[in-house]
Amino acid sequence: MNEILIGNIIHAPKFGTLEILSRGYMVLNDGKIAGLYKNEAEIPANYTANAIKHDFGDKLILQAFCDTHLHAPQYPMLGMGMDLPLLEWLNTYTFNTEAHFANTEFATKCYTALANKMIRNGTTRCCTFSSLHRESTNILMRIFEKVGLTGFVGKVNMDRNSGDILTETTEQSKTETLKWLDDCADLKYIKPIITPRFTPSCTNELMDFLGKLANERNLPIQSHLSENTSEVAWVRELHPDCKQYWESYKKYGLFNDRTVMAHCVHSDERERQAMIENGVYVAHSPDSNINLISGIAPVRKMMNEGVHVTLASDIAGGSHLEMYHVLTDAIKASKGKKIQTDYTDEFLTVAEAYYLATTGGAKFFGGGDGFAIGDELHAIVIDDSDFSQPVRELTLRERFERSFYLMQEHNITDVFSAGRKVI
Repeated sequence: MNEILIGNIIHAPKFGTLEILSRGYMVLNDGKIAGLYKNEAEIPANYTANAIKHDFGDKLILQAFCDTHLHAPQYPMLGMGMDLPLLEWLNTYTFNTEAHFANTEFATKCYTALANKMIRNGTTRCCTFSSLHRESTNILMRIFEKVGLTGFVGKVNMDRNSGDILTETTEQSKTETLKWLDDCADLKYIKPIITPRFTPSCTNELMDFLGKLANERNLPIQSHLSENTSEVAWVRELHPDCKQYWESYKKYGLFNDRTVMAHCVHSDERERQAMIENGVYVAHSPDSNINLISGIAPVRKMMNEGVHVTLASDIAGGSHLEMYHVLTDAIKASKGKKIQTDYTDEFLTVAEAYYLATTGGAKFFGGGDGFAIGDELHAIVIDDSDFSQPVRELTLRERFERSFYLMQEHNITDVFSAGRKVI
């Protein structure tokens, strides 16, 4: 089936580069992008015959967002404990909240609300931590699939340093992980990702098991890296044979081009070089890093060096799910970094942050550059007609830029995920 989307199309095929088609045309063939055209006359006749047209008038057609790091069972504690540093926050709020997900009825209610909030705000691809509970993880994956999300969900593994309320034995963690992989084998859009919570919460035996499992089944991997100085020091105590945090993952086969590591606030030049050499992705979580007093990641430096950087909400360390807010948070944090570095680091522009929130993240899920030919469509449609009225007619680029600062949920009128219109 051929479909044609008509509207103001804006995408980011390269970092810092926007392609803008005023009243442009996007052709879909069975949900996959077949072409972008400036006018209808350019479209090949075989695409226009019997095509269904979606004319969005003067609205903006943008790439949908990717959230490459969030904790689904922390949704109930959104906005709580924001005066605490990371490790104290985990012990005071996080582990106690996640323990409630042993209750599958509670999990179903919470995850349904979370999934609808994400898709309604234009997030269509995600890397998500569940809790350590297998049944609730399976519920989360199926709810995500039902509402139209795509991406990865991981059953969290943690067999030490999480208190009595939220822990599993090493054997339980192994057995439950294998059962979970069987549970979700039939899903099409939401796939499993190996998820050691972070090095301090996993014994060497468990890390070794997870690394071998990821390698044997070619599974992606997600965890945390160099988020907080106290955490970095703790890892050094637990793994004295490792000069740096990243090596505690690398030695078990958990640090490669299928890996996304959250934060990397305190990654120095050597650790960043290791990310480049191993093809590891960084999930930059600017709101969380400031809320939990972790620091400001050197995103510009990472990008200049060639690190794969993406954006993430990291709820509930991050206080909001909406990726358009995370995008502007990243810009503001980069401006803080510019001040912090005596104005030597350049801040992120709106176009650059848009790339990180869309194309940059999409690449971890196998996507191409912007609205790439052959990719399944992930897009949102923005109605900015109720924004404050300017004193003159704005260019499309100006409308695009201010949309991220003024957008609210109701301004997203349509959402396409993996070629399907889900909103």
